[in-house]
Amino acid sequence: MRHITTIDHITKKGFTDFGEGYEYVDSLDKAEALIIRSTSMHNMEMPPNIEAIARAGAGFNSIPVERYAKQGIVVFNTPGANSNAVKELMVCLFLLASRDVLGSIKWCRDNEDNPNAYVDAEAAKKAFVGQEIKGKTVGVIGLGNVGSKVANALVDLGMKVYGYDPYIAVKDAWQLSRDVVRVNDLDELCSKCEYVTVHVPSEPETWGLIGKEQIACMPDGVILFNYSRETLVDEDAVLEGLESGKISKFFTDFATPKVLKMPRTVVTPHTGAGTAEAEENCANMALDELKDYLENGNITNSVNYPTVNLGICRAAGRIGALHADIPNMIGQITSALSAQGVNIVRMANESYNGNAYTLFDINEPVRPEIVEALRNIEGMWRVRVIK
Repeated sequence: MRHITTIDHITKKGFTDFGEGYEYVDSLDKAEALIIRSTSMHNMEMPPNIEAIARAGAGFNSIPVERYAKQGIVVFNTPGANSNAVKELMVCLFLLASRDVLGSIKWCRDNEDNPNAYVDAEAAKKAFVGQEIKGKTVGVIGLGNVGSKVANALVDLGMKVYGYDPYIAVKDAWQLSRDVVRVNDLDELCSKCEYVTVHVPSEPETWGLIGKEQIACMPDGVILFNYSRETLVDEDAVLEGLESGKISKFFTDFATPKVLKMPRTVVTPHTGAGTAEAEENCANMALDELKDYLENGNITNSVNYPTVNLGICRAAGRIGALHADIPNMIGQITSALSAQGVNIVRMANESYNGNAYTLFDINEPVRPEIVEALRNIEGMWRVRVIK
């Protein structure tokens, strides 16, 4: 029996049904794996029994992934599991940005005690005239799980869609509508579009991706959306753009102190993926990732270790070694096994961002002496016996 715990309510139902062979426990000290949703873990120390953490969502800035990597803890996320929810919200926001629906609703509420409201509304409605999005130009920055879906949906609404993503994955490229015009320069995209929406992960190289230079390239009156991460947009530059009129409206999912005071800004409290379906999808994906790692040693969608997959073990034993990505590590591993008289049947090794993972099947059941020999290698973070 394997044990999993949670910190947050992973779904509205609480999510404690992990399936056969798994049991929910209420303590980190009793678990091998952990599923979280939104709790910040930067001040949390993981006990040595925790082997993996899965975040039911795409972002992982709340998790100290590098510190946990050095403890041999694999951190997973669930990219794409909530992408449809975000896409649907973006469609809603594009319509709200183009038609002053919120302003017209407010007018009606403000006049609820006005006996002449029905008549006055005929004159008042002129203040809420908007524009149709059909035929307008939009730039989608980032064409991954979310961005590709948003781009396709806006094509279906009749917009002329430009896309920018120098690192687009093959699977996302295949899903992208042929009507999305690929642009290879960010400033060029910004200069073409009346609407700009950002859908890239938050990484050091993307922080401040939309800054003064990019905003200066945009046409006057541009409508800007950020429903990815707050770090992607230079808030001072956005405020300057709003005050000058360069940006007519700003829509964001991140209620930072500065953004909350900006004019002509619509702020939502990080609700982009806020549907019951998205929560279920993320929870199920997180659990599947943990199970495959705990049962088979395979890693998919980790943010601190590489993807490695040997399928199901059909040999006598399987070992997973999490270690530093340093010269001669594979040589040391194979030498240690050879000294124990062990033959490697299959092996896979990959590295990511200074950390590496070696998964191998051997011709005999894993003996304690084998594990000890591997653990004694300098730079070895963790050795897991999988079979």
